[in-house]
Order: sequence, then C-alpha cells, then structure tokens
Amino acid sequence: MSPLILLLFLFVYFGILASVSYFTSRQTADNATFFVANKNSKWYMVAFGMIGVALSGVTFISVPGAVGISNFSYFQFVVGNALGFLVIAYVLLPLYYRLNLTSIYTYLESRLGHKSYQTGAMIFLVSRTIGSAFRLYLVAIILQKFIFDAWNVPFGITVGGCLLLIWLYTNKGGLKTIIITDMFQTFCLVLAVVLSIYFMADGLGISVMEAFERVKDSTYSQVVVWEDLLGDRNHFWKHLIGGAFVTIAMTGLDQDLMQKNLSMKTIGEAQKNMLTFTGIFVVINLFFLAVGALLYIYVAEKGIDISALPTADYLYPEIALNHLSLAAGVIFMMGLTAATFATTDSALTALTTSYCVDFLGFNKAEDPNAKALVRKRNIVHFAFSVLMLVVILVFRVLNDDSVVTAIFTAASYTYGPLLGLFAFGILTRRNVNDNLVPYICLLSPVIWYLLNTYYIVPHTDYRIGFELIVYNGLTTFLLMWVTSPGKYR
Repeated sequence: MSPLILLLFLFVYFGILASVSYFTSRQTADNATFFVANKNSKWYMVAFGMIGVALSGVTFISVPGAVGISNFSYFQFVVGNALGFLVIAYVLLPLYYRLNLTSIYTYLESRLGHKSYQTGAMIFLVSRTIGSAFRLYLVAIILQKFIFDAWNVPFGITVGGCLLLIWLYTNKGGLKTIIITDMFQTFCLVLAVVLSIYFMADGLGISVMEAFERVKDSTYSQVVVWEDLLGDRNHFWKHLIGGAFVTIAMTGLDQDLMQKNLSMKTIGEAQKNMLTFTGIFVVINLFFLAVGALLYIYVAEKGIDISALPTADYLYPEIALNHLSLAAGVIFMMGLTAATFATTDSALTALTTSYCVDFLGFNKAEDPNAKALVRKRNIVHFAFSVLMLVVILVFRVLNDDSVVTAIFTAASYTYGPLLGLFAFGILTRRNVNDNLVPYICLLSPVIWYLLNTYYIVPHTDYRIGFELIVYNGLTTFLLMWVTSPGKYR
C-alpha cells in the first residue's frame, strides 16, 4: 500500500481530533474542565469511549497475533477482567465518590499518611509513563515501517510529531475533550475490527456468518486450559484470578481510567458506566480473537509465508496492508491509530492531573482555576509529553526486545504494591509506619523478581502468569501489617 495514502489518512484523522478539541474547549479551558470535565460527563459517552482507552494499540495487534500460539485462552483473562470491573463498580467507586476525589491517590493520605500517599501517586506516574511509552513505541515501529521509512524520516521525528499532535488537541480541553475524542476513536476501532472480519471473509469467498462458523470449528477457538496448573501460564485459574486483580490494580487504582468515572455527577451514573463498559469490553475482545483466528486461516488457505515476520505482532499489519484491499489497509490503520492515540492522550491527561494534584497541591489552592495554575498545568502537560518522547527514544536506542520487555515487565510489577496499599487501607483499620511504606513498595517487587528469576524458574515446574500481581500485592500488605505500630483508627 502506498505510504502517501496512509500519511494522508493520518492527517485527516488528526484534523478531526483537532476540530473536536476546538469546539469542546473554546468556551472554557480551566483546570476543572481539564481534570474532571466540570463533573458533567454523560455515563453512556464515557462507557463507550473507555473501550478505546482500555484496548491499546498493543492489544490491537498482539491479541490477534497470539491466537496462533495460545488459541482463545486469552478470553479466560477477559472473564477475569469482567469480575474485576464489578469490584471497581461496587467497592472502589463508592469510596472515591464518598470522598469527592479528583486524584484517587488522595485517599491514601487521609487513610495511611503523606508518604504512603505520595508513594502511591509516584507508582502511578512511573508505571503509566513507562507503560504508555512502551505501547506507543511498539505501534510507532509499525508506522515507521509502513509509512515513514519511505521518506527516510527519523524515528524520533515520527514519535515526536505524534506526541506534538496529541498535546495540541488535549492541551486546553483535557478530559472534556478526551471524552468526545475517545468516542470517535472507539467507533473507529470497533469499525476496523468488524470490517477486518468482513474483508478477510470476502477474500476467502465466504460470508461473515460462515467466517464465524469457520472460527468456531477451528482449533483456535479453544478457550479453557485445565491442564498443567503449575507449568502453563494460560491455565484457567491463573488467567481468571490474575485477570480480576490486574483489572482492580491497573484500572481501579489507576488515575487514567478512574478519572473518567469521577467526571460524572453521581455514583449511580459511574456504576452504570462501568457495567456498560464491561459488557462492550467482553464482546470486543471476542471480536479481536476472531480476527486472530481468521488471520491464521487466511494465511493457511492463501499459502502466505509468514516465517520472515519478526514476531506474531506483525501478522495483522502484514495481512491488512500487503495482502488485502486498499480499503482494508486504510481501515486497519484507522483502528491501530485510534487504539494507540486514545490510550496515549488519556494517559498524558491523567499523568498531568496526578502530578498537579498529588505533588503540586492544586486541590488545596484557594482558586484551583487561577490563571497561574492553568499556566503551570500547561507546562506539566508539555513536560510529560517530552518525558514520554525521551522514554520511547531510550527504548529505540536499546533496540533489544528482551531488554525493552524486561523494562515493561518491571513497570507492571509496581502495580502490585499499589494493590497492597489500597487493600490495607480498605480492608483494615490499622495504622501504618508511614516512613517505611516507600521502602516496602520498593522491596516487594524486588523480592518477587529475584524469587522468580533465581528460584522458581530454574528450580521448579511452576510458571507465574498474571497472578504475579496478587503475590506482589499480598507481600506489600503483609510487610505493612508486620511493620505497623498495631494501633487502629
């Protein structure tokens, strides 16, 4: 496919996002608009738009590619996610609304102490910065390969241009703008997945319903894995339990997605949003898995050689951009762009909110919407954009998948301590030794990294999967309990 066509598509796409930004922020662009959309968001708009945030560009290309190795076993994790969303709706959201929070980490200050509070906020800042940069990095590689390499554009310019455009359309309206752009981007993502199925079915000479029958009858449609509880990362209970706790920690304790829930008027609307979002989330993931199965069926029937692909992540873009029609290629790029930038713009807004509230104390100012604070917020927003660019360029310099993956894995470890912090605060009435909490939150992931690397993997048959976050969080919880003064509040 012509890189020029794909580039023109990207310009049109960003033009639409810029137009949305103009109309949503032209009347007011204060901090209340940026942080919580003036507490006036519609639950059904947020519910649909959150799909684009929850499903990053990595999910868009990795979940279909992984079907060739693990079949539909990923759906076990999705079911666990759904259970986690229910906990968020009926345990965490009532707590956040009762305390009228802007940043969810301010709960930790009132319950555990100032150092616990800033530790939780710092965990989010580090984890979300690395995680979002990693996701954008992986997708930027695809954009570079299929578009910008044709004109020898440096990788840094590609990423910097994307981040600049994201900064431009989120700088004024913040969350208010993102709620609207997320709806548009989710629509593009869903349309891309559905039409990808149609284009592959058409290429195989069958109807869409026949395509689903082919998927159902194939070996790829196996969902549940019961064998080898110790050695298989994809075992049902590992996926189910891990999926639930990963969702609680990386969604319910993450300022990014919770910020949208806190932008609604009432807890009832926020809960309706979470329940609706959960249903859509489950269905969309089934479609992603169906796309994966069809990709492998298409490759087999067309005799396409995919042995030269670096990883399975390249399968979806390879087929969409080089083996299907022009329309299919454009649709794929639309979905990939939507998934990627919905995640990145949301992350930059949440990072800015957390830093301004948790470290600069905007929520304690006499006038949070003062012009000086608005200017300071703009500087913070731009600084996080630059920081994300630097992190992505570091990934590029390393140019070693194992090192980059290790960095991303290390970032995922940090959500365990966040889970432990909130669990201790919610499930117990004990005080903590606030001065020790930062060290405990550093120690817990280190313990499990060393234990897994130097004992579990080389000396046992057990392989840790998504349940790692449970072990990590439980260790944090127990260390806080053991070191606490034993007093109750």
